[in-house]
Amino acid sequence: MFLEPNFRGQRSGWIEVICGSMFSGKTEELIRRIKRAKFANQRIQIFKPTKDNRYDETAVVSHNENAIPSIPVTESEEIYNHVDEVTVVGIDEAQFFDANLPLVCQKLAVKGIRVIVAGLDMDFRGVPFGPIPDLLAVAEYITKVHAICPHCGSLATHSYRLSAETETVVLGEKDKYEPRCRICYEMGQILDFRPHK
Repeated sequence: MFLEPNFRGQRSGWIEVICGSMFSGKTEELIRRIKRAKFANQRIQIFKPTKDNRYDETAVVSHNENAIPSIPVTESEEIYNHVDEVTVVGIDEAQFFDANLPLVCQKLAVKGIRVIVAGLDMDFRGVPFGPIPDLLAVAEYITKVHAICPHCGSLATHSYRLSAETETVVLGEKDKYEPRCRICYEMGQILDFRPHK
């Protein structure tokens, strides 16, 4: 089980959150930071939710097909079982985790671990997604990355769903989602226009 830290002489860890829309490079940035830590001989461990098996059952894979090994977990508290002697923890697709993830990340940081979290900040309806808002509130560092809207070329901040599903969690790629700026997202909500061919 997870051990409470010894506060005397304890080096503080911290939480970094990388957020944005789909296709904005969140996972790519997570992998880049993890590889830099690995190059510096830091002890790392990456986690992802078991439900995200789009590219691989275990590896974290970006849309550019960069990959790094990870441990799939169903509940955020399972992370405690895999962090002995670890100095850097990476967590991908954080929006799919349970509401305990912010507390887990805070406990890891208090233990002296650098925690790097990547996830969607909004769902397809344009509302805050899962535990991400609470993670943003407690993070020391926040990076918002952007895609490019394929309709107008502006910075894309929204993930527009092209399919008719209404469930909050629907796994998919370019067949089901595209990044859109605020205006094109709103126009799509009204007109339901499709991407340019």
